[in-house]
Amino acid sequence: MLTCKRLEELPALGVPLHLALGVFDGVHIGHQEVISRAVKAAEKKGGLAGMLTFDPHPIRVIAPEKAPTSLLATLNHKAEIVRDLGIQLFIPLHFDAAFAAMEASEFIEKLTAADIATIAVGEDWRFGHNRSGDVPFLEREAKLRGFHLDAVPPVMLDGDRVSSTRIRQAIRDGNLEAAQRMLGRPYSVSGTVVEGRKLGRTIGFPTANVATGDAQLPPDGVWVVETLLADGRKIGGVANLGMRPTVDGTARSLEVHVFDFSGDLYGQEFELQFEKYLRPEIKFPSLDALRTQIQQDAEAARTALGI
Repeated sequence: MLTCKRLEELPALGVPLHLALGVFDGVHIGHQEVISRAVKAAEKKGGLAGMLTFDPHPIRVIAPEKAPTSLLATLNHKAEIVRDLGIQLFIPLHFDAAFAAMEASEFIEKLTAADIATIAVGEDWRFGHNRSGDVPFLEREAKLRGFHLDAVPPVMLDGDRVSSTRIRQAIRDGNLEAAQRMLGRPYSVSGTVVEGRKLGRTIGFPTANVATGDAQLPPDGVWVVETLLADGRKIGGVANLGMRPTVDGTARSLEVHVFDFSGDLYGQEFELQFEKYLRPEIKFPSLDALRTQIQQDAEAARTALGI
């Protein structure tokens, strides 16, 4: 998958571009419908299917007091998800105050300096200074500039519109089944393995300490997980999310014991898929008691995963 971080890089690609435009936090089933229009247009007409998005989330720049504290997918995770949906060109544009001040007309002029054949958006998507760019604006620009506009209506589920806000709330509530239905896949986070206190290995359960940035996490506790390693292997495990009260933890952390694995994971990025909630996080009277409970948790996780 190609990556371009500036609009000025697009003309040099020299092929027709079919682009899905939006923030796409989480790439849920509504986003996937928009993305599929760009992918299908590229398949039918030739050229590259691309997704143009923004980093950081525009609301964090425009109205930080209204911004979500957590996101459903980091930028790297978003790229991984859309690659599997058929996206060939990933365009993450840096969003700052100067970008927020850009008029919608200037944005489209810069964008269409490239060979833009298709633009797909959600029908209520707005962009540009004071959100002046909308579907009627894009319809006029499409006629002037010769691209095809595909405005996609919201996807509904259980009578309500699928949205990133709904999904974040479902995850916070621990309702991962509802989140999965809206995402079209099990909920997962992507993170980098960082060095921790290495206490797990002293009690026979080495763990990977995963830094997930500002990704939305489910409730604290012990979880059955599947890990997708950087080399493509998918291995089950058991994870603890929380403050680690038994060892006097001072910050919320996500630690994963990957089953039947030996090797160095430091610095690697892998995807962690939450499968089942086992129990709340509790403080044990000793490390021996913690070791016994982790053994039971691991056995329960293996049973849940069928391994």
